[in-house]
Amino acid sequence: MKQILALATAALIAVPGTVGQTPADTTAADTTFVFTDVISLPTTSVKDQNKSGTCWCFAGTSFFEDEIRRNGGDSLDISEMYTVRRCYEDKAEKFVRMYGAMNFAPGGSILDVPYVWERYGAVPEEVYTGLEYGEDKHVHGELDAALEAYVKAVVANPNKKISTAWRRGLQGILDAYLGPVPETFEYNGRTYTPQTYAQSLPLNLGDYVPVTSFTHHPFYTSFPIEVADNWLWGSYYNVPLDELKAIVDNSLEQGHTLVWAADVSEGGFKWTDGVALMPVERNEADMEGTELARWVHLSDRERANSRFDFKGPVPEMVITQEIRQEMFDRQETTDDHGMEIVGTATDQNGNRYYKVKNSWDTNQKYDGFFYVSEPYFLAKTINVYVHRDAIPAATRRRLGL
Repeated sequence: MKQILALATAALIAVPGTVGQTPADTTAADTTFVFTDVISLPTTSVKDQNKSGTCWCFAGTSFFEDEIRRNGGDSLDISEMYTVRRCYEDKAEKFVRMYGAMNFAPGGSILDVPYVWERYGAVPEEVYTGLEYGEDKHVHGELDAALEAYVKAVVANPNKKISTAWRRGLQGILDAYLGPVPETFEYNGRTYTPQTYAQSLPLNLGDYVPVTSFTHHPFYTSFPIEVADNWLWGSYYNVPLDELKAIVDNSLEQGHTLVWAADVSEGGFKWTDGVALMPVERNEADMEGTELARWVHLSDRERANSRFDFKGPVPEMVITQEIRQEMFDRQETTDDHGMEIVGTATDQNGNRYYKVKNSWDTNQKYDGFFYVSEPYFLAKTINVYVHRDAIPAATRRRLGL
């Protein structure tokens, strides 16, 4: 379990411009969470990526499905595995051209879905399920291992020059597991290619913008965010943390959902309980009597675990730009998971949360949704992907959008 920065303790003192502070009168844990949705935008059904590292595609596809419906289109179920397959093709091509000096893995970024839709199109789920290997749900362990071994064998170049056959070999693996790519298909009485189907959707992919917030690059510029799954080396607009939060809030208020890439490896991320918090570290100075006597006899691991042993609202960290940056610099914040933010909520103490749609099926407390506290969002967000119109006008001007 990750150790939280010592800097975090000092940050419990409010500072000017700080966002995400838990009300000061929240001193003891309640026995449960009671969430009240404030904004809950319409969204397509929760999907299940199951045992595949394709969250980025499920989140991006869900987001575009919701934008299509917001724009007056039908409620669609668009294939994730078609996009995944196309990414694997191009990722393998780049891996070989880079002599293997880049990441080759099932993960991706929030920019991969528009990348594929613009270049190769899209298809409905019923046309391309990607389940050609004896499973009812996605199980990619064997596929991922086979692809990685294959491209590494090509990069090793045992013939002293790359053969003309390696791309056909790659296609053979992908065809065997995910199925051949359809050149044309019938859908709702019409014949499409993947490209013409994507073009038929009421969506302008140029309207969407990736945004992040880090201080190791200048604000109001763009840079390729330094995470392994950004194999496209895609650039993200960089804004101060309070403006990142304002973008998210404004997006939801205007009826736009958004894609959210974040770290979900924290002890305060409790998927089955449907909540994610950033609790403060406990301080011996605040304890007395039997509580203190018990605390001093706990091991370091037991003390760390006790911080995340919450059943209801607890005091949370105050997240500043500096704390957020140090967590990223020290790799305590990592690029783990892509999801979709679909609303806001409050708990019984008035603390504010974002309502998030996941792609881990519906067998948890809130049927596939969960609630992320503002401090958790501010600390652990890698980036978001939003409609440009959802960005407040002042920020949009600074970014030149």
